[in-house]
Amino acid sequence: MSVEDKIRQKLQSHLNIDLLEVINESPHHQVPEGSESHFRVLIVSKDFEGLSTVKRHQRVYEILGEELRGPVHAFSQKTLTPEEWKGVDSSVSPSPPCQKKGQDSGHS
Repeated sequence: MSVEDKIRQKLQSHLNIDLLEVINESPHHQVPEGSESHFRVLIVSKDFEGLSTVKRHQRVYEILGEELRGPVHAFSQKTLTPEEWKGVDSSVSPSPPCQKKGQDSGHS
């Protein structure tokens, strides 16, 4: 099972999800072809009602702990309740570019 599929499956099995977008951004970064290391997610769930943004993100981090300790290098999330989703921009903000660890611009 791919990392993207694991992320999707775990979130769907632990949260009451109205909307879920899992976006693998790895191809846009300096990683080997086929990598699954950079992800953005948009989650709309009733489970976030009454929780601060920090608590929502902590809940997602708890659910995806194995992936975030392992193959995932960068992770961005937007967590909303269904009511909040009605009044916001429906897109997930693009992630900033990253540089390869140890990259030295003086060498080719």
